[in-house]
Amino acid sequence: MITKASIENLKASIDIVDVVSSYISLKKAGVNYKACCPFHDEKTPSFVVSSAKGIYHCFGCSVSGDSISFVMEYEKLNYVEALEKLANNYGVALEYDNTGKNTKFDFSLIESVNDFYIKQLKKSNQLMAYLVDRGLSTQSIDKFKLGYAPSSNDTIKFLKDNFFNLDTALEFAIVSKDENNNLYARFINRITFPIYSNSSKLIGFGGRTLSESDNIAKYLNSPTTKFFNKSRVLYGYDLAKQNIYKQKEIIICEGYLDVIMLHQVGLNNACAVLGTALTPEHLPLLRRGEPSVVLAYDGDKAGLEAAFKSCKLLAQNDFSASVVIFDGGLDPADIAKTKGLDGLQEVFSKKEHCLDFVFRIIASRYDLSDGVEKQKALNEAKEFMASLSAVIYEVAIKKASLFLQVNSNLFAKTNVANHTPTSSSMLEASSINIAQLSIIKTMICNEELREFALKNTHEHIFSNYIAEYRLLKEGEISNTKLNAIYLQDGLKLYDKEEFIKQLSMLSYDFYTNYLAQLKLKKDDYEPIEYMNLVKKLQIKIQKLKNM
Repeated sequence: MITKASIENLKASIDIVDVVSSYISLKKAGVNYKACCPFHDEKTPSFVVSSAKGIYHCFGCSVSGDSISFVMEYEKLNYVEALEKLANNYGVALEYDNTGKNTKFDFSLIESVNDFYIKQLKKSNQLMAYLVDRGLSTQSIDKFKLGYAPSSNDTIKFLKDNFFNLDTALEFAIVSKDENNNLYARFINRITFPIYSNSSKLIGFGGRTLSESDNIAKYLNSPTTKFFNKSRVLYGYDLAKQNIYKQKEIIICEGYLDVIMLHQVGLNNACAVLGTALTPEHLPLLRRGEPSVVLAYDGDKAGLEAAFKSCKLLAQNDFSASVVIFDGGLDPADIAKTKGLDGLQEVFSKKEHCLDFVFRIIASRYDLSDGVEKQKALNEAKEFMASLSAVIYEVAIKKASLFLQVNSNLFAKTNVANHTPTSSSMLEASSINIAQLSIIKTMICNEELREFALKNTHEHIFSNYIAEYRLLKEGEISNTKLNAIYLQDGLKLYDKEEFIKQLSMLSYDFYTNYLAQLKLKKDDYEPIEYMNLVKKLQIKIQKLKNM
């Protein structure tokens, strides 16, 4: 069994916003974060995450919990599996009763392999000359920890000579097994680019072959492992993130060398996709720091298509984004090498808004002088625009009508469900008693005031929320119903003075109404019993009136 103390240590070491945003894209909403719920189908965000309290709650399907329960539900893991996954991801040790087991995964193997690759590169004048010829300085080579993976036998020999666990090497995909169960190294005769997680842990490699053969892929990434998913990682992000937060801008390139060269000339907010286009899984990372996004893609067919898909994705998710296309067979690394920072800044000064780019590409695919072709272009544009938020849609209308040379009236919406504003709460306004809920929310957040209220009030004063009051009395602070109240928009969080005032007013109203009802039922009581009840109520009411 995992000890309670180590579980509490794990909980204290992780931020639920960081955990959830590694799976889905969150948007800041006041003090909390919102998203479309990953556990049921919806188009209007009703899934709310609180960093302060470490909980999430969906006002649509009522799912609720903490970081551990989120990972359990999202990845379909049991409790222990979710704990161990989080412990591995965040480098936290779990302790086990009577076993001495420790789940803090040993990253020293992959770090040692990277050191081995670096040494192989440094001892080869030919390889170093190749990189310098590509424009890389020795400082950049060191900053990005470039290396060289030699033959398969050399890598495996290194692992065995240093007594590394080969099963661990398999988990990191340093090595794999063929159909005959024989080991071979994943990277052979390639320049290596170590890939780090957002928390600066080495999790995989990219490799560029030096062979000119068409039968060998020029670039190769580590396969998906429990540490590495190329659709969630951006190369160089670990080095760029502080500059991204500071500059409020992130440059997304296509390749490793583009990133390194941009950093080398001073554009140190650059990183790269580990493929051609952005994916929805990248969006949580791009949300951090809320930067504007600049795509810097090649002007070849693959680059244009990747830019088109990425621009659509960013627009559909309300990002401030633009794109720069490098024409003439050049890429950012080429411009950085030949023209330096001035040359790059000249290119970036001509960046195009992502919506302009999307509609320009759509328009280029059709003969707009032909009515049938123009209708097809209009249909493609409208299909894309139907996925945009209301405000972005209004901006898109003007741009689309300009590029497609059609009247803007053709883009008028009649009934687009995902643009209908709805409350993040599924509670009907008529059923909400703001005063009672605000008191309960304060009780959830403040233990001292919670104890005061439980000691000095009766559950029936919370006429609409007796069940929630009982949960507080039973100490069920993390219950789904209470999470929903805590994350409810528009509820106040009272200080001590205001809390006591509001609680007194609520109690006063309750006992005043109770007294009125009692007088109507006077004949149901014995005279002495009736007088005693009235006297007790009058004393309570007077006491509350004087508070």
